[in-house]
Amino acid sequence: MMTAPVTIVGAGLGGLTLARVLHVHGIPATVYEAEPSAEARTQGGQLDIHENNGQPALEAAGLTEEFRAIIHVGGAASRVLDQHGKVLLDEPDDGDGGRPEVLRGDLRRILLDSLPAGTVQWGRKLTGVRSLGGTRHELTFADDSTVTTELLVGADGAWSKVRPLLSDAQPWYSGYTFVETYLHDADERHPATAEAVGAGAMYALAPGKGICAHREAGGILHTYVELHRPADWVAAIDFTDAAAAKARVAAEFDGWAPELTALITEAGSAPVPRMIHALPDAHRWDRVPGVTLIGDAAHLMPPSGEGANLAMFDGAELGKAIAANPGDLEAALATHEAAMFARSAAEAADAHEILEACLGDRAPFSLIDFFTGG
Repeated sequence: MMTAPVTIVGAGLGGLTLARVLHVHGIPATVYEAEPSAEARTQGGQLDIHENNGQPALEAAGLTEEFRAIIHVGGAASRVLDQHGKVLLDEPDDGDGGRPEVLRGDLRRILLDSLPAGTVQWGRKLTGVRSLGGTRHELTFADDSTVTTELLVGADGAWSKVRPLLSDAQPWYSGYTFVETYLHDADERHPATAEAVGAGAMYALAPGKGICAHREAGGILHTYVELHRPADWVAAIDFTDAAAAKARVAAEFDGWAPELTALITEAGSAPVPRMIHALPDAHRWDRVPGVTLIGDAAHLMPPSGEGANLAMFDGAELGKAIAANPGDLEAALATHEAAMFARSAAEAADAHEILEACLGDRAPFSLIDFFTGG
């Protein structure tokens, strides 16, 4: 029995994994994405892909070999420093493959390359969606075009346009802002900083603030400066003035080791604030015929290394559920949601715990305990 084509909003990792798993099972899907092309913007930094969710999702997508080819070998090392640059914990990459690192852009590329031409419709910005009764929904795009579908999946992230069909929940500001910076040619131009970061991830932490950096291929150090600050603190900084913004953020780390603060002050591009928003931890909704959500659209939570993994796992599990219930899509959606609600509530609780370990009153020792099981 042929399943009706699935309409997916959002060409992030979750939406693309869903489209690919459906394709593997012979089910057509179309992905509508607001961005004009796959190259429209950089795709963020490194992700560690976990053996309990991200890796099984890629296996369900038939992409394990392609995934192995893009792993950043050695990138799973991690170290914790104090504000003076003293190394408190140093865990090399043991190469066990439990959480290998890949670039988000590479991961997205192997997913895109695995889909039939035309699956992703670029430059289609969703402006509204309404129920037509039963399982049918009508999508309206910024170019005034419309699409009608029997099965709609919102994979459109934190500010999902599909979510209001299911839930009144709105993302709220968590009180944390991560300021993103990049250092290029670090080994040549900033050797002390490159040495402090090491081979993988570096966490220099204190209560309420931290400087966390990741080594990426080609001598790039990608940093998130983590701050527990009210929204008006962020609003008061003019991030269009790169020099002033760097100085203002660096001022929060007065007295810290210069090889650490260089990740802010010497950054090659303007710092970008990422205000961390979240949905309620146990966000769920009653079954609405013909529509569901995956990834951040369903369960936005603070960064804990799980967001991309969960989105891909959601997409793979939903794809498998649709394939397993070709004659009863409502049963497929109900199965998917029940499992996702339980999974995401547990992960959201963990995410808050990790944020507390990184920036709470006992930082950095709380993170060391987290890493070592102390």
